[in-house]
Amino acid sequence: MLQFPKQVYLASKSPRRRKLLKQIGLKFKSFSVDLDERFFENESPTKTVKRLADEKLKAATELKEEGIFITADTIVVVENKIIGKPKNKKDAVRLLKMLSGKKHTVYTGIAVAEKPGTLKIVDCVKTDVYFRDLNEKEIKDYVNGGSPMDKAGAYGIQDDFGAVFIKKINGCYYNVVGLPLEKLYSILQEFSRC
Repeated sequence: MLQFPKQVYLASKSPRRRKLLKQIGLKFKSFSVDLDERFFENESPTKTVKRLADEKLKAATELKEEGIFITADTIVVVENKIIGKPKNKKDAVRLLKMLSGKKHTVYTGIAVAEKPGTLKIVDCVKTDVYFRDLNEKEIKDYVNGGSPMDKAGAYGIQDDFGAVFIKKINGCYYNVVGLPLEKLYSILQEFSRC
C-alpha cells in the first residue's frame, strides 16, 4: 500500500477514475478542473494526451496549497483521426460506426506532481482495441441508453453492453477504462519515496 506525507488529489470528473483509485486502496480526495480540450493538427496522439494531462495538472495545482496531484486525459485514435467524447447522441452513433469492425488505439496521458516540490512526471500509455462489426440496432440501443456520452470514443469497455463490442485488446485494460493502473502505480512509487 502506498503511503504519502501529503494529501493526494485526483483532478478528474470521471467516476471510473475514482473507482480505479479506490480499487488499489489509494486514499485521495477528488475535484474537477475545467479545461478546453483542444486537439491540434499534426500533433501526435502521445503528445496530445501528455499536453492535456499536463494542462489539467497546472490548473489543479493552482486550486490547492499543497498535495500530490493526479490528472489524466484519454483519447481514441482511429484511421489517424483523434476522437474524443461525443457531442450528442447523433455524434455518438457516428463515432461507433467509425469504430465498427476496426482496430483503434486508446491513449491516456497521466500527469502527477507534488506541491510544493519539484517532482513532476508526465507519461502516456497506449492500448490497441479491436471492435467486431456492430449493427445499427445495437449502436442505437447503446446510445439511447446514455452510456457513451461521457466517454472518449463513445463506449466503455467496462459497461455491461459496451463490453460486447470488443473482440480483443492488446495492452492495458485499465488504460481503456481511463487510467492505466500499473503505470500510475509505478509513478506514484516515485512520490512515496519523497
